[in-house]
Formats: sequence, C-alpha cells, structure tokens
Amino acid sequence: MAKTSPEQLVICLDNEGYAAALERRKIYVVLPDDEAEKRGLLRVIDESGEDYLYPKSSFSPVTLPDALKKAVLAT
Repeated sequence: MAKTSPEQLVICLDNEGYAAALERRKIYVVLPDDEAEKRGLLRVIDESGEDYLYPKSSFSPVTLPDALKKAVLAT
C-alpha cells in the first residue's frame, strides 16, 4: 500500500479482534502517520469516530470517483 494522503480511503477486509470498532466491507478514512506505517499499521477513524492504529493487512486501498469520494468524506 502506498503512503497515506490526508484523504486516503480503505475498505476493511478483516476485523478479527476489532469487531466493535471495525465493520468488514466498510470504507474508512486513513490519517497520515509515517511512523505507524513503518510498523505495518494504519491510523484509521473507526466506528467510535476516533483514530486508532490497526494492522495494515486488515485493509485494502479504495479508489472512488471524485464525487463519490467527496460524499464519503462529508459523512
């Protein structure tokens, strides 16, 4: 996965151990965190509305058309 941009979106593929915080097949916003990425983690805004570190392997990057990305980020 490439380095995160301020508006990177990912889809959750695996929420094992994090069922209360992450939903499989849901799109999440990733915040830039170079140190976390060096450790194989992503800083994700989860169901609590807060950002936490999760294994990078639990997500896949998502590319959406601009209008749809804007709508997702507005929520």
